[in-house]
Order: sequence, then C-alpha cells, then structure tokens
Amino acid sequence: MTSIAKHTQIEQDLRTKIQDGTYPPQTLIPREVDLMATYQVSRPTVRQAIQTLVEQGLLEKRKRRGTMVKQAKIVQAFTQVIEGYDAEMADKGLQPQTKVLLFKTEPATAEVASKLQLSVTAVVYKLVRLRYANGQPVVLLTSYLPTDGLDLATVDFTTVSLYDTLTQQQAAVERVRRRLDVLKADETTADLLNVAVDEPLFYFHTQGLTAQGTPVEYSIAKYRGDLNYFMMDLQR
Repeated sequence: MTSIAKHTQIEQDLRTKIQDGTYPPQTLIPREVDLMATYQVSRPTVRQAIQTLVEQGLLEKRKRRGTMVKQAKIVQAFTQVIEGYDAEMADKGLQPQTKVLLFKTEPATAEVASKLQLSVTAVVYKLVRLRYANGQPVVLLTSYLPTDGLDLATVDFTTVSLYDTLTQQQAAVERVRRRLDVLKADETTADLLNVAVDEPLFYFHTQGLTAQGTPVEYSIAKYRGDLNYFMMDLQR
C-alpha cells in the first residue's frame, strides 16, 4: 500500500492530466461529486487536493461555474535581451503567429516625432500587429519607424521579423529603452486580445536605438496580464 496521502495522490493525478492536456487550459475539471466517485474518497479530500492546485496557480475557482484549468503564463525575456518575438516564442517551444492589422505611412504625432527624433512634419511607417502563441493572442503591438533610409513598403511582416529587416537595411537595433505601465483594456483591445473589458494589461513603450544611438523604432505593446509575466535578472 502506498504511504502517500489520498489528497496528494489526487493532486498528483490532476496535475498530470493538466500537464498532458487531458484537462486543457480554460476548461472545467470534473465536479467535486464526480471526482469523489472516481477516486472513491470524501469531499474534504477532493477539496484539499483542488485547493493545493489552486494555490500553485494551476486551477482557478469560478463562482457558479466550477473549477477551471488556468492558462499557463509565458515568461517574456525581452526585459533582458533584444530578440524578435518569433525567436523568443520558438525558444520556449511555442508556435508563434503574427497578424498584420495595419501597415501604412502617416504624419508623425508629436510623441512619435519626439521618440524618433524627427521633425513634426515627418512621415513615418505605422505597423500594427497582433501576435499569438499557440493560437492565443498574446500582445497587440504598434510600431512606428522613420521612412527616411528605410524601405519597408513591400515587406510581409506576417512572416518576416521587423528587427531582422532593420538589420538587413543597416539599421539594426542594438539598444532599447523601455517603460512599463499597467492599464485596463478598452473595448477594442479587449476584443483583439480576447480578454474582458477593464482587464489589466502590461503596457510597454520601447525606443529602439542603433549602435550609434539613433532611434529607428518606437513601439507600444499591450500584453495580456493573464498570459504573461516578465523576468528581470539584476546583479550588484
């Protein structure tokens, strides 16, 4: 006979089924009464196992619905390295996908002109992309780039990396400045990212600089708060 407590055995079995996809993210696990019958245990034993998985961030209790498998969060490492989104997702074993929502030229706003060190009359590229990981929308990204010195009009950014393209055109981003805010999703952003209105989003402003310190990119990224976290590695 095993010496492992019943609630621990149930916890381990449920964890395995979550990890192997038997219970996929955003789906409900069986009801307590069904788990009691499956494992031949009491309700308190089932509840103890479930509570442990809730505390570990694998399950979430929903009022009047049941207990749901939480979507695993994606660690974003761009706070430490400069790397394209596709490469970063591929490194994590995730399938990246990009949908281009808008790509055009337009007059720079005062904010964009300032970040790109352009005159207020300058024309810039505006590129809006919705980026996915394993079919889930993860980040809504709006990028502004100078038209002077860059030829981006024929680039298909659904399959081509922006940073790789800048490198090929002798405008490689070698250094970035980033500012992080948190904001609530408006109706349009919520619809695109498949979250509820007013859900918290990570809001990054990024200024991409060449080795000479010339700004060649200004981007605004809205990351889903429920799917992403950011790793910082600091040393003294």
